[in-house]
Amino acid sequence: MELNVQTRELSGKRNKLLRAKWLIPGVIYGRHITNTNQIIFNKNEFLKLYKKVWTSTVIDLTWWATEMVLIHDIQVDHITNNLLHVDFLAVKADEEVTAQVPVVLVGESPLVKSGEGRIDLLRDSVSVTALPRSLPHEIAIDISTILTLDDGFFVRDIKLEKGVTINEELDLPVVVAVEIESWEEEVKTAPASDASAPTTETTDKSS
Repeated sequence: MELNVQTRELSGKRNKLLRAKWLIPGVIYGRHITNTNQIIFNKNEFLKLYKKVWTSTVIDLTWWATEMVLIHDIQVDHITNNLLHVDFLAVKADEEVTAQVPVVLVGESPLVKSGEGRIDLLRDSVSVTALPRSLPHEIAIDISTILTLDDGFFVRDIKLEKGVTINEELDLPVVVAVEIESWEEEVKTAPASDASAPTTETTDKSS
């Protein structure tokens, strides 16, 4: 995966001028980088790339230099959902890095087909450590192997390539089967959400 970027001169409120031209501000930082690099890149090019990657996917940023990075943080306007800013973490090919790898479900459980139960994904990502280019893009779990309500999938059941270490407790459940009647009863008896509860807003860190 590759993304072309340029050195950024504008900052702060002037970043609005860049976004009006479909240019998104970002930064590159890392343990082996002395100074944080301020960059800009084409919004459409990034969005096309982002559909194919995750926080565990290595990207090669190219401008006056080439830097191997992972997407570390993305700021989005919580009202318009527009992309505001991206933080990239620079990594070295020969140094291990820790990243969250997304969990995806594949197949179909016989429980769902029969209407006897439903499948709940309890963890949508798992923390792993590996060399950057050895990081898995995703962890696929085949739920067609979940045949009864007693079946499930735990961290210990995840099989990864040699050199990739899972940083989670092995007995943590990842996927469980839930009886339909029990789930429906739980929904009915669940307390109403508090409308006055505080909400979390995304902050623009692009300055």
